Amino acid sequence: MVSARSFREGHDQLGVSAVLLDPKGNERQRTRLQPPSGDRGKGTDLWEGLLTPESTGNWSFVIEAWHDRYGTWHHNAEVKVDAGIDVELMLAEGAALLSQAAEEPARNDADRHTLRSAATILADTSLSPEDRLAAGFSRDVAGVVEREPIRELVTVSEPFPLLVERDRAGRGSWYEFFPRSEGAVRDPGTGAWTSGNFRTAANRLDAVAGMGFDVIYMPPIHPIGIQHRKGPNNTLIAGPNDPGSPWAIGAKEGGHDAIHPDLGTFEDFDAFVARANELNLEVALDLALQAAPDHPWVTEHPEWFTTRVDGSIAYAENPPKKYQDIYPLNFDNDPEGLSKEILRIVQLWVSHGVKIFRVDNPHTKPVWFWEWLIAKVNKKDPDVVFLAEAFTRPAMMHALGRAGFQQSYTYFTWRNTKKELEEYFHHVSHESAAFFRPNFFVNTPDILTEYLQYGGPAAFKIRAALAATASPLWGVYAGYELYEHVARPGAEEYIDNEKFEYKARDWDAAAASGRTLAPYLTRLNEIRRAHPALGDLQNLTLHQCTDDATVVYSKHKTLPDGTRDTIIVVVNVDPHSAREGMVSLDLSALGLDPADLTPNGGFWVDDLISGESWEWGEYNYVRLDAHVEPAHILSIRR
Repeated sequence: MVSARSFREGHDQLGVSAVLLDPKGNERQRTRLQPPSGDRGKGTDLWEGLLTPESTGNWSFVIEAWHDRYGTWHHNAEVKVDAGIDVELMLAEGAALLSQAAEEPARNDADRHTLRSAATILADTSLSPEDRLAAGFSRDVAGVVEREPIRELVTVSEPFPLLVERDRAGRGSWYEFFPRSEGAVRDPGTGAWTSGNFRTAANRLDAVAGMGFDVIYMPPIHPIGIQHRKGPNNTLIAGPNDPGSPWAIGAKEGGHDAIHPDLGTFEDFDAFVARANELNLEVALDLALQAAPDHPWVTEHPEWFTTRVDGSIAYAENPPKKYQDIYPLNFDNDPEGLSKEILRIVQLWVSHGVKIFRVDNPHTKPVWFWEWLIAKVNKKDPDVVFLAEAFTRPAMMHALGRAGFQQSYTYFTWRNTKKELEEYFHHVSHESAAFFRPNFFVNTPDILTEYLQYGGPAAFKIRAALAATASPLWGVYAGYELYEHVARPGAEEYIDNEKFEYKARDWDAAAASGRTLAPYLTRLNEIRRAHPALGDLQNLTLHQCTDDATVVYSKHKTLPDGTRDTIIVVVNVDPHSAREGMVSLDLSALGLDPADLTPNGGFWVDDLISGESWEWGEYNYVRLDAHVEPAHILSIRR
């Protein structure tokens, strides 16, 4: 959808078009823009329409505005001939206009014939004025002028850039797991662990794909440093069998271009990627630009780090957290050399089938670097997608989006009340959507909110339903489906955090006992795939409910074939109780037409979670018990 604000002096009719140019600058589509329908278009001088690029790449478009000669004559003739004013003059002007248009070189022979015939009738004084005017207003003439308008005083804008990215850049469901935990085995006698690897982790892919996820995301898979390695729960002392944090990258085995020996070889990694692709899963890899003290960069390129006055290298800090096992990079001393090295690393993993990177803490690196790197990578491989893990200030998050990041983590994790959710949903769907694509992760290895700690199973359902329907992008970290909710005392993160140790989960036992959210997550992803309206961001409309814990929003989309898809989501965000209230719907946002309505003036909705159906209207009573089913996901029956 493109829009333009176009106007001119006087009362003559205006025409506006959008012209789509391919990456080589060739015209590929020309669309006549129209004022928005309904009250939204009155007096705004706003024009809008659709352009449809055919492939990924750096496209562009221009806006053309002009004096619409036919539209102006049509309006004046309609008014004056009906009133008996200047009848012959108006008919003569129409004949002259269509005769001139018939000689324009861009028109084909059939259209020339149509215009000349209409001009002849308009000029024929033996016919009644009504018959002559009807010829100038005919459908055939309107069709000719629609295809090739009669224009003068054409004004053309500067080209507007239009970056066209693949579907996965803006839509998808993510699942995060640690490959070292999948298939890890603990010796019951000694307590020592044998790490999982890519071969054992591949066995988990069927279940992930079965839940309908599109992307399997893994934390860093590189060698982990020994010096200052962290122990369980981020303790400073690691035992001989503690695996350390995957984000402490680098050891004698190599750095960012190497694979941890416990996980396997590049051949094993390639086999993992191939198996994921067979299941229609894409592999996302963590790009964490930092180094353990053991990383080869530390000795080979000390200029890439910050050296303190005592000669030591500064480790990472996020007060009050300290990461003695991680050295941040410093771009000040050798920006060119460091940038080229990172580009090499990214291209290496792209050559092994990785087209999605989750970037760790991008806000701690220069914005210019990301703009350069993403542009450089996407110029060669336009399908590569970068997700910013930037839990930081809004200005920086937005700057990263403008620099090229296709997706970003968000504040959604901490927006839990009705007021917070409504404000945030409006912001990401209407205020920042042009440059910021939100990925609504419900949890991460670092983030276990109090809402999930104390909300019980209902809280897990609520957050998943909100994330899966409010944003085209959402994700979960493994264990969410098992309702893992125990936090380290005084912190918003898991006890026995998987960042610092292996975690063996008994998926089969959970499924056998029924204590798993996997079927619910599966259903949410099925709904997302079946309903294109949920795949867009900017089509979210908030509605009203009298209850202060019930959130209501809808998403509507008209497809190219004319079919319409509308989803209404009603969620009780209080995980501890049942809530009830009256829902007031903005019917204009639902894309209803008379054929959709019942004799009572209502419309049917089908609940995609429960399977129930109701006749709804502008006002509707709802009651949602969080302990039974906290959400309605309703599809309007067409």
